Amino acid sequence: MSFKDHFSGAAAGYAAHRPVYPPAVAEALAERSPARGLAWDAGCGSGQLSVVLAGAFEQVVATDAVSPAEASGLPGGSVDCAVAAQAAHWFDLDRYYAEVRRVSRPGGLVALVTYAVMQVDPDIEQLVAHFYWKTLEGHWPPERHLVEEGYRSLPFPFEPVPSPALALEHRWNAGQMLGYVGTWSAVQSLRKAGRGADLERFGEELRRLWGDPATARLIRWPLSLRLGRVSAAS
Repeated sequence: MSFKDHFSGAAAGYAAHRPVYPPAVAEALAERSPARGLAWDAGCGSGQLSVVLAGAFEQVVATDAVSPAEASGLPGGSVDCAVAAQAAHWFDLDRYYAEVRRVSRPGGLVALVTYAVMQVDPDIEQLVAHFYWKTLEGHWPPERHLVEEGYRSLPFPFEPVPSPALALEHRWNAGQMLGYVGTWSAVQSLRKAGRGADLERFGEELRRLWGDPATARLIRWPLSLRLGRVSAAS
């Protein structure tokens, strides 16, 4: 199988700087699953959600490129919750959904979780938006638009399950904010294109607007959750 690798070159930064999901996400998934036995986190990356799921499920199996989403290796009928966080837009969805049906127990939950652009103080948010939409234009992978729309246009052949309103929230200083921006796949592309100076200018302007670099500001990412019930007819 082909594997779209936009992140392994920045894996250490991804693990260090990406926001971590709150326990409320894992609890919401567990409450809607038929049991709390086994959660499968496909496309887990550096495990931002996997670790949190362990607080709500008895067992968590986290897979990525070695055991891809379309061929998990899990026993049939064993999974209570099949979740993909910030990853479904990279999958071969037909094959992934077939694997979800195979491994899920009756009534199992399938959850596609994603978040897009952050919310922060208005002046900084405006700067980030310009960098995101203008400076990085043409550098985002085409699949990124699926994240920006909260996966609304993805085919989802499962009985819908209502989802709660949840968000990621962190209080970050300027360095943490810049570390996070540096993990974006479009930023990696920008650097490869020889436009690192554009990133430097963004960093300078962000630090100017931030003021004291040690100041912790609230950063918020509203979550989009597409939840469904796996049945024999799915």
